[in-house]
Amino acid sequence: MPLPSPQDCSVTVDGNRLTLLTEGPARFDALLALIDEAETSLRILYYMFMGDASGERVRDALLRAVERGVKVSLLIDGFGSSKTPDTYFKELRDKGARFCRFNPSYGRRYLLRNHQKLALADDRIVLIGGFNVANDYFGTAADGAWRDIGLLVEGLAAKRLGHYFDALMGWSLHKRARLKALRAVIRHFSESKGKLQWQFGGPMQRKSPWALSTAQDLANAQSLEMIAAYFAPMTSMLARIARVASTGGRVRVITASKSDNRATIDAARHTYARLLRRRVEMFEYLPTKLHSKLLVMDDIVHIGSSNFDIRSLYLNMEMMLRVDDPRFAMMMRGYFEHEIADSEEITPQLHKARGTWFERLRWRLGFFLVNSLDFTVTRRLVRQER
Repeated sequence: MPLPSPQDCSVTVDGNRLTLLTEGPARFDALLALIDEAETSLRILYYMFMGDASGERVRDALLRAVERGVKVSLLIDGFGSSKTPDTYFKELRDKGARFCRFNPSYGRRYLLRNHQKLALADDRIVLIGGFNVANDYFGTAADGAWRDIGLLVEGLAAKRLGHYFDALMGWSLHKRARLKALRAVIRHFSESKGKLQWQFGGPMQRKSPWALSTAQDLANAQSLEMIAAYFAPMTSMLARIARVASTGGRVRVITASKSDNRATIDAARHTYARLLRRRVEMFEYLPTKLHSKLLVMDDIVHIGSSNFDIRSLYLNMEMMLRVDDPRFAMMMRGYFEHEIADSEEITPQLHKARGTWFERLRWRLGFFLVNSLDFTVTRRLVRQER
């Protein structure tokens, strides 16, 4: 059964209208409309900006915006968008748009990723979520496209992102900028008060603001619904999830059964046995590749760019919106129920039957690669630079 149209999936929180976009074509239409209707400014940030048909239409919309006098700034990740050459954006730059790649050099910083996604128009409306600018994110499950979530935020909360984007763009344009200054940007613009809080992650010396907030909300939660495309958190986060279930709360987690990276599926499956023993209900999404990032804890929702693996929690540049509102939480639980209907429950019996010695070895290796090796190498290099 399909969800209601995006026009029916809206609530107002603290004077801001939040509209859920569940389907790829609707997200693409919303992104193009946001760009085409901008009057004064556009701030665009994506991990991946591909030079395919979707990327071309977005780039052409940005060109039209520049030509009608809109101030356009585009920031993309150096690794995620490495297949798209700078020449692809040359006309934008020639016409006056600001363009920059986050950490394009092949030094230590090349291991860092700016995994954030946002499109902000006129400091009044922003589109966030986990999706990138590429064909594979704007199709449907029937097409085999990524399954993801988009959220339009209209109101003063959107305006607060403008200063953050400008600070991040300024840091990225400065070729010798220090990580200390980047950490200061993350701390300064991460919010801890209000119904809507923008929270950011990055290469911090300790936990990022969003990781801390998530840990605190999990510690207080009595129920949890989570959709995590990449699920491989460290032991302390697994313990917090298990605590909710072991104290009588209902915990349901949807992870991926299909992906472009088999190691991430193996890493997630390595965690199942521990969570199932503590009455956590585990599910795998079946129709297509899963890319959604969502947590619903009682009346609190976290939605945005961050996966629930150790890189996203502690290293990547990430952006999440924390919403404390029962109506929005109810709406997102409705979305979760829709997704769980298309998912397979991983019972203890099924997990045991799947867990041959070879599969268990592969799950353990996947968890080591995703959770331990990548994190340890990157974190040590980051810590060398103060």
